[in-house]
Amino acid sequence: MGTLAVEPATQSSPPPDRDRPAPRRATRSYGPLLAFLIASGAFCTSWAARGTFPFGTTGRAINDQANQYVPFHRALWDLVHGQSAGDLLFTWRGGFGQQFLSDYSTYLGNPFSWLAVLVPRAHVDLAVFLITPLTMGTAAALMAVYLGKLQPGPWWQRGVLGAVYGLCGWALSDASYIPMWMWGLAALPLLGIAVEWCLEERHWPGAALLVAVAWFGNFYTAIMATIAACVLLAVRLIVLDLTRAQRLRAAWRAATAAVTGILLTLPLLLPSFLSSGASQPTRAAAFDPVRIEVFLTGMLPGTHLWGGRPRLYVASLGLILAGSFLLNKAVARRTRLVWAGAALLVALSFQFPPTQYVWHGLAVPNGNPYRETFVFSGILVIIAWLSLANRPRPAHLALTAALLVAATFALRHTNDFGGTTWPAVLGGGAVSLLALVLLALGEKRRVLIPVAAVLMVGVVFAESTAAAVNADARRARERWAKPIATSGRSITNHFDAVRSVDGWPAYRTDSGTPQTSYNDTLSLRAEGPQYYSSYLPESTYKALEPLGYGYTNDGRTFFGADNPVLDAIFSIGARTEPGPEKNSWTARTFPAPPLVTVRSAPYASPNPPASVYAHQEQVLGATVYQVPPVTRGGSASKQRYTATCTPGSEAFWYSPQLYGTVAFAGAEKPLADRTAGVVRLGEVPASGRVDVTVRTRTRGGTAGAHPVGCLDRAALATTVGRLTVTGATHVTAGGHGIEATLPKGASGTAVFAMTAVPGWQCSAPVKSFHGLVSLDIPPNTNKLSCTFTPQGLTPGLAGATLALLALASVTVTGLRRRRRT
Repeated sequence: MGTLAVEPATQSSPPPDRDRPAPRRATRSYGPLLAFLIASGAFCTSWAARGTFPFGTTGRAINDQANQYVPFHRALWDLVHGQSAGDLLFTWRGGFGQQFLSDYSTYLGNPFSWLAVLVPRAHVDLAVFLITPLTMGTAAALMAVYLGKLQPGPWWQRGVLGAVYGLCGWALSDASYIPMWMWGLAALPLLGIAVEWCLEERHWPGAALLVAVAWFGNFYTAIMATIAACVLLAVRLIVLDLTRAQRLRAAWRAATAAVTGILLTLPLLLPSFLSSGASQPTRAAAFDPVRIEVFLTGMLPGTHLWGGRPRLYVASLGLILAGSFLLNKAVARRTRLVWAGAALLVALSFQFPPTQYVWHGLAVPNGNPYRETFVFSGILVIIAWLSLANRPRPAHLALTAALLVAATFALRHTNDFGGTTWPAVLGGGAVSLLALVLLALGEKRRVLIPVAAVLMVGVVFAESTAAAVNADARRARERWAKPIATSGRSITNHFDAVRSVDGWPAYRTDSGTPQTSYNDTLSLRAEGPQYYSSYLPESTYKALEPLGYGYTNDGRTFFGADNPVLDAIFSIGARTEPGPEKNSWTARTFPAPPLVTVRSAPYASPNPPASVYAHQEQVLGATVYQVPPVTRGGSASKQRYTATCTPGSEAFWYSPQLYGTVAFAGAEKPLADRTAGVVRLGEVPASGRVDVTVRTRTRGGTAGAHPVGCLDRAALATTVGRLTVTGATHVTAGGHGIEATLPKGASGTAVFAMTAVPGWQCSAPVKSFHGLVSLDIPPNTNKLSCTFTPQGLTPGLAGATLALLALASVTVTGLRRRRRT
């Protein structure tokens, strides 16, 4: 194997690594440890400064952290502790049965997610919050290691710049509440280390495993980190003095290591890819790049812009060092030009729609379109390190600092400019410049070096803490980021109430309203329709939406409905609701058919086919509603509807186009258009008149032709009794399977109370019954069973097996070769 030769530098550059004494093994971990402590410590300090839980009463869980990540981690806790209704492949909790493997891969891949299973279930939310500083610290530590591989230098300087990367704007402002994305921050230096091993022509199995670790953590950000690793590889192949054969070997080793590592993750990756293709589509907008002044403002330290803006900044220390890189003649000219060109091209790619599409895995981002900006921050830190390791001149540092101040002044009128930017630029910049000047003077006066070290650590810690506080404070002003409680007396009592009426799989329990999160079924161990996942199948949406269940997020989030007909369809036999005292919850049970019922003949509802009530009857197989014509009056903002129903029946309302309130018999309830679903109004009075008033702000919206349905409770009770007698006598629901014993001589169609999501294989051919799984009962059969296997799992396992064989063969061959030599 040839020896790598770096491009020669000027006389002022430090001597090559081979001329230095080998560092003591005890000091090798100091740099990563320092980086970890600065990064994680600064972020936790920002929590304490704002009085955020667990350092105060201010809520921590915002947006999807409360609605998805905490509930999914509670589901992981249940899974590991043997208390889940399902397994790694499937969950019966939520959406009336959904795949779980893709959700695990996407939301629970961060290795620190497993901390959630080590704490009591009541404290899972705290473990989820701690994932962020732990991942930040790990990413900072890994970057410190990677920087040392690019060029040797003092451990404490690598530690400080590693922390600068771990505390970049993307981590503080964009991803700090998204635990699985945070692993992308760690994936970048991991893949950078793998690149260096490939260039050194050693540790090929280790490089493949590093790729696998990056992709296991979260494939979405791993895609971005892998593209960035390709940039790092290209830069290193250009700046290093290699022969053509060495370059080809390095590129081949990198390509094969990447393919092998990704193949190892195929059992998760392929099902996730196929689940994404089968999921309910969203109306993601086309990428619209921000104005150039907004883009440049995102590079200023401590800046947090509103909405989907790029957060590209690093601490002022890193920015000043990166700016001095081009002026640092101790670095070879070709090295400076190539690295600077790579940084520029990466930044430009963020503003160009086709390359943005590539950065996001060939998908249009649904939300903030600048999710890959940690890549640019990583390259900035690399450039900063190469400048620092080559002792930049104080004059160059001062010039860069002056340019930073001038740029801040020029961009001060950018929309939403503010927060800690000026303090970071003036205060943090001045201290950073002082520390770097002292460090330069320390070559002759060694006593100044500890002072410079303390100043560098202190300014990064303080500036990043202030930036994190500012990001949290400004984000909290946005409506979507209002913190939501994830623990407390009410939630504990709600959980206990759900568990007190657990009857699974004899019947389902609905956790009721009001909801704590969009995934209350996972948090509270219920089995209702509530579910929020990017992988919620289109088939589930098509099954539940026509029945009158409320939804949001373009159909990827479904809510419950307190409707007895829907309860009968989906075998819901228990429900919880708020009790009379504050934070109290009560539970009630009621008759419900089994999870598997038998239908002997097709049924056609006599009610208007366009109404939601007729569709419920079609699935139920009986007439239980009266759907009267309505008369509309009033104004556009205060609409009045009148209908006539049988006295004593129960009136329901459905108006998915209206947002506002609906009032009946002196009681008013909220209407949130499609989120509300079917709403219970109350008992029809003796007069038979159903007078409804809707106050709405929906311009031009109406309740439609058939918003009122009046339920005959006696007819429903008769139907429930019939479905119970003719349905399954015994149902067993395993981790990802279900088995039903039918009455002797049963014939017709068996309908399973679960949506026909892709992956079900049953003892008879699967048919769709209004979106539910159904089977024609074979003659002389009294047992039916179904098993769920995620699509793509089998070929994914095959691909991973091939990768393992390749990894094992290369490892064994290498060991034998070493033994011979």
